[in-house]
Amino acid sequence: MYDLEIVGAPLSNFVWTTRIAAEEKGVPYKLVPVGPHSPDVDAIHPWGKIPVLRHEGFNLCESRAITTYIDRAFPGRALVPDNARDAAMVEQWTSLLLTTIDKVVVRDYLLAYVFPGTPDGKPDRARVDAAVPAMQKAIGVLEAGMDNWVGGFTIADCYLLPIAFYARSMPESGEAMKNAPKLSAWLAAALERPSVKATIPPMPGQ
Repeated sequence: MYDLEIVGAPLSNFVWTTRIAAEEKGVPYKLVPVGPHSPDVDAIHPWGKIPVLRHEGFNLCESRAITTYIDRAFPGRALVPDNARDAAMVEQWTSLLLTTIDKVVVRDYLLAYVFPGTPDGKPDRARVDAAVPAMQKAIGVLEAGMDNWVGGFTIADCYLLPIAFYARSMPESGEAMKNAPKLSAWLAAALERPSVKATIPPMPGQ
């Protein structure tokens, strides 16, 4: 019996983030694998976005609110440090990942491959090409950020992992990752964490 439910498609980077957070805290949960705008989601999120959370009659939307709730409602290692400066740095990177890096790497670039909307289903080259410069800048910003990244695997790591993982799989972003050795080393180490291994979603065709 799982009192906590995370509702959303496993491939979503934000759904994956919340699942990693739950695993890091050691919180048992049930994944309800539905897409955006499904009845379960629309009942909680006013714009039908995933993930949403259900816990003992308490409903919550937006991944940042969900990860905060998971971190504060359950015992275990804190996912945001107590030290004020480290906490601020974690929140800075979490904000950058949510507001800018997700947009330019995932929404603008990766989705032009995954959901191109073209008649033949092939990547939308115009969208891809237009998104590459901002995507490359984002990877470069993350690479530089590794010099002062807060250790201990925090909320910021939970958000970065799916983005970096997916970025590695596409041509231009994969090349950018190859040119970001510190970020790539961080990703390799993060992929060995039990929380990540337990939540890696099945890729299409698997």
